[in-house]
Amino acid sequence: MGNILATLGSSAGALDAIDQVLQVTQNNVANASTPGYAKQSLVLEAMPFDLTTGATGGVRAGQVQSSRDQYAEQAVRSQTTLLGNAQQNVTSLTSLQSLFDVTGQSGIPLALNNLFQSFSAWAQSPSDTVARQTVLQQATSLASAFQQTATGLAGAQQQTQQQLQGTVDQINQLVGQLQGFNTKILQGSRNDPSLDAEVNSTLEQLSQYADITSLQQPDGTVTVLMNGQTPLLVAGQQYRISYRLAGAATPLYAGHASAQITAADGTDITAQTTGGQLGALLNIRNTVIPSYLGDSSQAGSLNILAKTFADRVNTLLTPVDNSSGTPVQTGVPIFTYDTTNDTNVAQTLAVDPQVAPDQLTAVDPGPPGISNGVPLALSAMSNGTDSADQIDGDTYNQYFGGMASAVGSALNQATGQQTVQQAAVAQAQNLRQQTSGVSLDEEATLLVQFQRAYDANSRLISVLDQISLDAINIIQPGTA
Repeated sequence: MGNILATLGSSAGALDAIDQVLQVTQNNVANASTPGYAKQSLVLEAMPFDLTTGATGGVRAGQVQSSRDQYAEQAVRSQTTLLGNAQQNVTSLTSLQSLFDVTGQSGIPLALNNLFQSFSAWAQSPSDTVARQTVLQQATSLASAFQQTATGLAGAQQQTQQQLQGTVDQINQLVGQLQGFNTKILQGSRNDPSLDAEVNSTLEQLSQYADITSLQQPDGTVTVLMNGQTPLLVAGQQYRISYRLAGAATPLYAGHASAQITAADGTDITAQTTGGQLGALLNIRNTVIPSYLGDSSQAGSLNILAKTFADRVNTLLTPVDNSSGTPVQTGVPIFTYDTTNDTNVAQTLAVDPQVAPDQLTAVDPGPPGISNGVPLALSAMSNGTDSADQIDGDTYNQYFGGMASAVGSALNQATGQQTVQQAAVAQAQNLRQQTSGVSLDEEATLLVQFQRAYDANSRLISVLDQISLDAINIIQPGTA
């Protein structure tokens, strides 16, 4: 009778263990598509079997184990960081490229070509008032094109600054969520698979914004570092990063500030922040746009082009007559701009509204004097045969083309990198799925396997129960 009851207890224990296995399997199936979820498994432990001591064997439920592979998780996060960087570069550079039309159908290239054509037409009819008026009109159009391009770049800079603030806020928000998860873990939810899934899903979201490293601590919490050294989260303590505009210590051009990211203790971590969307935005704001608009250390290529071209045109329009022995400047300059700030030339470039067509002189006093020498020299600017009509060895059109080419090249590189990273992220996610993802086919097999084991144990218990009842009925009252 004792053996029957012992076997009955062992079978009941096995039923309980199998029931727990089925619950874990069902939970896996239910969360198969949950972001960040890793397959859970319950280990069945064999109980001792020794007839001399009455140990009847059987199985019991062990600990629930997660199949999460931290190396696979970090691989996904690393590739996601690179993808976030490439995607942001593509978005930002696409916006900038629209400001630089190398086809000559709009913007500065079209305005330049139209002005050169007006110079040529004036050279053919040097005394024609209409030709001179056309020169002033086309010069005004060119000045407007410079202003529009500068305004577009300034708008892109402002938008980038807003995106930087938004990205920093998003990083702090996600780290705040992780801080809440850490608090729950410290309060006893360490083995909660749903909480574990939320932690890893949030870490993956965070990785697209910045280069982060996640360290699993012995107490189950996660420590998050940015750029491998700046703490964002340690146990239950969050360290918020900040964004601001800061001026250079020794600026060459006043009034310009750079975007700066600081750690919780005020340390400047801008130089170390190169990954993810945050790193891409910093590069656009502090390097790419200033290369055109200028900053505290440079005038900017757009301003250099505007100033050099305007100065050259003004110089040619104001030749000096030395025939009387006393140098006399003839003609008048037409372009004006902010002469106090070389980083503000393109934005302020304009044609002097006081200049009338008849004030434009076509005569180059020489010697020898040339009746249409001024417009001829102006039209020759397009060829760049004179070193005075060049910028770093390039004609004006070539110089602008170099500016546009730099944006286009960077965009092509970013687009290629984006394609590569999309494939890399997919590959990393696939490898992670193989190690820690839920296979519905495998879970279905386990369900069938343990459901049958459950049924078999249930039947055994029923048989043992019937045998016990029969044994009790056989024993007569009063029998020892």
